[in-house]
Amino acid sequence: MRSFDFSPLYRATVGFDRVADMMDRVLSAEVAQPTYPPYNIEKTDENAYRISIAVAGFGSDELNVELREGALIVSGKKAEEEAARTYLHRGIATRAFERRFALADHMKVTGASHADGMLHIELVREVPEALKPRRIEIAGPNTVEAKAVETLEA
Repeated sequence: MRSFDFSPLYRATVGFDRVADMMDRVLSAEVAQPTYPPYNIEKTDENAYRISIAVAGFGSDELNVELREGALIVSGKKAEEEAARTYLHRGIATRAFERRFALADHMKVTGASHADGMLHIELVREVPEALKPRRIEIAGPNTVEAKAVETLEA
């Protein structure tokens, strides 16, 4: 496994610590990625996304969706069963979980719904007007000469 040293990146840049930390986290072999519960991430529009997490066996009151420090944290903890049951086969996992999703800048969580064993979290990217691309008018030679004449006349 390759090991990357990001210290030159930290020394040569200002304000990109989050990007370097994210790259370090992704490339780190020591961090085991959880596989439970399974999930989908889909793009529903140009700036809209949906995270769908399979949470069979969990009720809405046993799930928690939280936005903290630029990360979306989804966790679930099953309430203790009051009646003792005898299972012949138990294939539906109801163990506690915590799933983290790193969100890009300007991503907003607009809602969450729980139906048919699926938790759906809606996200939208809201880029501020100041950061959106804008067209800059290019002045031609006639425009520059006309402004020079106006300046001389004044």
